Amino acid sequence: MLNTLPEFIAPGEALTDLIRTGPDSWHSRVGGATWNVARVMAGLGVPSAFAGAISRDCFGDALWQASADAGLDLRFLQRPDKSPLLAVVHETRPPRYFFVGDDAADLHFQPALLPEGWMAAAGWAHFGGISLAREPLAARLLDLATELKHAGVRISYDPNFRALMDSRYDVTLERMTALADVVKVSDEDLCGLFRCDDAEDAFVRLRAYHPDALYLYTRGAEGASLHQGGQAWTCRPPSIAVVDSVGAGDASMGGLLYSLMRRPEHPGESHLRFAVAAGAAACLAVGATPPSLTAIHALLDPAQAGA
Repeated sequence: MLNTLPEFIAPGEALTDLIRTGPDSWHSRVGGATWNVARVMAGLGVPSAFAGAISRDCFGDALWQASADAGLDLRFLQRPDKSPLLAVVHETRPPRYFFVGDDAADLHFQPALLPEGWMAAAGWAHFGGISLAREPLAARLLDLATELKHAGVRISYDPNFRALMDSRYDVTLERMTALADVVKVSDEDLCGLFRCDDAEDAFVRLRAYHPDALYLYTRGAEGASLHQGGQAWTCRPPSIAVVDSVGAGDASMGGLLYSLMRRPEHPGESHLRFAVAAGAAACLAVGATPPSLTAIHALLDPAQAGA
C-alpha cells in the first residue's frame, strides 16, 4: 500500500462511542460516520483511506489499531496532541447522547499534511457526519470538498443527521448537496435536517439543491430508493435476522459507491440492490462491522427491486 495512493478518501471524524451499560458501567466502541464508510470500502477491496485526526491516548490507539486492521492507509491519519472526541450515549432505547470534545483532535486535521500527490490519485471522496458541523474543521472540509470537485474527483455526501445540526447547518447542507455527485439520506435524516415531520416533502427540497445528483434514500426496514433526474428505482431489503443495525447506513453508502466504482456498466436498479444488500449484510454482526463481498452477494438474490 505504501507504494501507491488510495482511490477512495473519506475525510472527517473518527470517534469513540462511550455507551452506558448500567448505572455506573460503560462500554467503549470505535466509530465515526466517514471513518465507517472508509472501512467498508477497504473491506470490499478498494484501496481506501480515512483522512482525519485522532488523539494520542488509549481511545486514539484503539482507532489507529482498528484502522490498521481494516486495511486503511495510515498515512492519512494524523495524531495531534489533543483530547479524544467522545460520543457519550447515556440512553440506548431510544438513543440519547451528547458529544465531548470542544478542542478535540478531530478539529486539528490539516489537509496540507496529507501525502504528496494524493488528490491526483483519488477517484472518489466521501464527506458527511458531524465533522461538517464542528468548526473550524467544517470550514476546512468544505474548502477541501470544493477543491476536490474542481480537480475532477467525484464527491459523495451523507449528512447523517445529529442533534447538533441545527439551523446553522443549513448552509452546509445546501453547499455540500450542490457539490455532491451522490447523496445518501434517510427519512429520519430528512426530518431532522429540515426540522419537519414530512420526509417526502423534505426530500423534494433537498433534491432541488442539485437536481442532477444521484440520491440514495433509505427508509429502514421499508427499503430504499435510488433517484436520478426523472428516474427512480425501489428495493425492499432481504429478510434477515437482525443482530445489530449500527453501521447499516454507512454500509449501504459504501455498497453503492463500490458498485458505482467497480460495476459502472450496471443499471441503477442493480446499484440500488447492491447498496441494500450491503446495508442488510452489516446487520448480521454486532457493531459497525463492514460487510464482506461474500455476505453481500449471498443477500443479492433475495433482494427484490422494481422501477
